[in-house]
Amino acid sequence: MRRPGFTVDPWDPGYAAAVAVEAMAELEGSSAELELEVEVPADQWRPITPAPGTAVPKVLLIADGVRRIDARVWVDGAEGEMPAAGIAASYAAGIVRCVPGGDTPASLAAVEVRRALFSSAPSAPEAATDLAVYQAEQSGDGGLDDLSLALQRRLTELEVTLAIDYRAESGEDDLLLVDGPLRGRTHLPRTVGYVKTHHTSYLPKPQAAVVPALTRGQRTPVFRMGTSWQRHAWYVKLPVRSQAPWAGIARCEAGADLSGPEVAALADAITLVLPSLAGVDYKDPRAPQNLVPIGGLEKLLRHRLGDPGLLYRALRSAATRS
Repeated sequence: MRRPGFTVDPWDPGYAAAVAVEAMAELEGSSAELELEVEVPADQWRPITPAPGTAVPKVLLIADGVRRIDARVWVDGAEGEMPAAGIAASYAAGIVRCVPGGDTPASLAAVEVRRALFSSAPSAPEAATDLAVYQAEQSGDGGLDDLSLALQRRLTELEVTLAIDYRAESGEDDLLLVDGPLRGRTHLPRTVGYVKTHHTSYLPKPQAAVVPALTRGQRTPVFRMGTSWQRHAWYVKLPVRSQAPWAGIARCEAGADLSGPEVAALADAITLVLPSLAGVDYKDPRAPQNLVPIGGLEKLLRHRLGDPGLLYRALRSAATRS
């Protein structure tokens, strides 16, 4: 039986990228089911400042990941079958360890890089190049959105694995902050999702009016939100010079299984920690929401992915040999 091969599409993989998974999750929110009285009655919403003496975590772990499509490919099918579309992708995840209020600088706790060839072909080969090996991953119908979602799932799984393994080894009293929505990670204890961009306001007008009224280091009351999945959420104000209504606003998420007092304590703890980690505008165009440790980790992870031009040429050479 002929071993399946693959062909690299000459179109630049940087063009016509699928909508980010985070963006798609946000767009679902227009019909979100809300429970506004998790922490206070709906008619008593106001900016909340964490009380003096609020416990902050001894260690804050920040998990993030990056992904990149190195080439679009066509995977040969069985005799008489059409080739299947695919993507050769690199992805990496890492964890930064921070000590809130301490003199110890943030340090890299864990990092891992993986590569995979995603396609709908049941007998897709791995793509072994001179620089790296892309493991075969079968995924759905082979549409670009489906392939991109499969890549995002693998990246999320890698972030979860790194966090679980590091926590098991360190045994520290920590709080884990993951960049992006908490989807796929709600089972992790003491974990907060961190969403930097907003495509819609989930709150009704009376409660939404509290968000632009926040000042540095304040948050909204916690509410429960349900789209295709359930979670608690709240908005936090980071230090920012702009006077735009939503400038410096980030949304945090926590598991739906937490009680009201548990999630309120978690919200206070992360609200106290975040302002000291906020990005600065002269260094980062996504400041202040793009936290300094996140920006540094993303830069390191992209470097670890390797040179995209070299990997693209290596994939074309491997395809020719196959």
